[in-house]
Amino acid sequence: MRTLGNIIWLVFGGIMIALEYFISSILLCVTIIGIPFGLQTLKLAGLALWPFGKEIRYKASASGCLSTIMNVLWFFCGGIWICLSHLAWGILFAITIIGIPFAKQHFKLAGLALTPFGREIVEK
Repeated sequence: MRTLGNIIWLVFGGIMIALEYFISSILLCVTIIGIPFGLQTLKLAGLALWPFGKEIRYKASASGCLSTIMNVLWFFCGGIWICLSHLAWGILFAITIIGIPFAKQHFKLAGLALTPFGREIVEK
């Protein structure tokens, strides 16, 4: 069922979201300062490409100050806009019964897009 959901996700816009994340990741990694943000965007791209069957967990070793500072910088530099776009798509998909699983995936991506530092993506 996860494979079918991921294939449908790719056909109905998932490939475009992942491509958007990949392009922004490459652009962020061009600068030395943007490399940590580019790596987090790459993490978002991987999840946006194949979201069903994965979950997001907090890292046990990420309770330090650095991940908090990076999340604050990320929030103001672009995390809020990515989160709002995922929330808008999630609400749009939640209108129909068929779109509810896709809405749940957009809400999952919105949470990760808001604060990606200190989190990891694992298989269910």
